[in-house]
Amino acid sequence: MAEVDRIDLKILKVLQEDATKSASEIADIVGLSQSPCWRRIQRLKEMGYISRIVAVLNRDKLNLNAQFFIQVKVVKHDKENLIIFGDAIRNFPEVTECHVILGAYDFLLRVVAKDIDAYEEFFFERLSKLPGVREVNSCVAVSEIKSTTSLPIS
Repeated sequence: MAEVDRIDLKILKVLQEDATKSASEIADIVGLSQSPCWRRIQRLKEMGYISRIVAVLNRDKLNLNAQFFIQVKVVKHDKENLIIFGDAIRNFPEVTECHVILGAYDFLLRVVAKDIDAYEEFFFERLSKLPGVREVNSCVAVSEIKSTTSLPIS
């Protein structure tokens, strides 16, 4: 991270908490004038430190009341099968995260659904029918203690 300095890190911290702030507002917070702050933000985007700016939606307001964490084991662990599984998962809007993991399972998924019935349909009609899926272990989250998109920038 030699490409960024202390002020860049402050800008990133502000943006990840509230990306609706204007360059002028961010400049005031980090101790810059508006133009240099705006240029730094553009440079951080160009360098890939800011991958995208999105709205974080409230899933409860959208009646997506159920959240599941699913561990998936595939039949073969070669690169080709991992790519095939990953490509299929990218087409499932219910899957909000997919990670390749080490251990007893190969993938960890975070799935959001309207309710248990909607998840059951997703599981039986889509996930379990993917080629190469050997085992699926599903856990339902009953409450959420912490959920953040913010990274621990020091």
